[in-house]
Amino acid sequence: MFDLFNFEAYSTNITNFVMLYGMRLVAAIITLLIGLWVINWLNRMVFNLMVKKDVDVSLRPFLKSVLAVVMRVLLIILVIAQLGVEMTSFIAILGSAGLAIGLALQGSLSNFAGGVLILTIKPFRVGDYVEAQGQGGTVHMINIFNTVLKTPDNKTIFIPNGPLANSVVVNYTIEKTRRVELKFAVSVNNDIGKVRQILQDLINADERVLPEPAPVIVVTDFAEHSLTLSVRTWVNKENFWAFSWDMNERAKAAFEEQGIQMPVPRREMVGGSSSNGQTPKAVSQV
Repeated sequence: MFDLFNFEAYSTNITNFVMLYGMRLVAAIITLLIGLWVINWLNRMVFNLMVKKDVDVSLRPFLKSVLAVVMRVLLIILVIAQLGVEMTSFIAILGSAGLAIGLALQGSLSNFAGGVLILTIKPFRVGDYVEAQGQGGTVHMINIFNTVLKTPDNKTIFIPNGPLANSVVVNYTIEKTRRVELKFAVSVNNDIGKVRQILQDLINADERVLPEPAPVIVVTDFAEHSLTLSVRTWVNKENFWAFSWDMNERAKAAFEEQGIQMPVPRREMVGGSSSNGQTPKAVSQV
């Protein structure tokens, strides 16, 4: 026969269980939703505060990400405690899981440590043009695990922070000035003094050239039919490319106006006429 007493006992136990853990589940869900909203609000407030306090642009997204991760971990622990889970056991399980995850994600942890190292030592900042890991571009963002570069042709490059922190980084922007070295090849038939004076006049007429260190014009290569003069000047970093392009164009125009000869390839015939009627080979020389 159906045991009414046992049924009522089971119903009572189930009701008590639902009332107890159901309320805890509802409270945990409410805590989770409110916690996520508070975390987002705090993140925005902290980020706006960093902007107001003029914190380094490179640090802002990194600190925001770290703060969000830490607060979410604390929120998860709080929600689990709300469900009535024994925290001592949970922390032990969390520690074991953390060790296993750490071993599985050694590369990611290395990238995280690299990001901290980059932001501490600051070999580059957001906005700097750098070359590293065989790539070059303007630093767009420094994240927890990678650094984002934007190339001049608008490609996006993601470089892991671990290898980046342990590699050679060339920063083209960190200094205020840069040296421009331009090479001009002319015929050996020209007067070196005249060529040098033409280049010196072009330098003197350009206000972007810095007086110190003083510009230098030297002969860096001498061949049978050509010689190369190198122009070494210092300019502000923002004028580097514009000055280089303008100087090349103005030098060509000045050489043509002053009658400066360019090195012309010469062809010499090797050997005489062959018995099979083939044309002798020609050798080009400059």
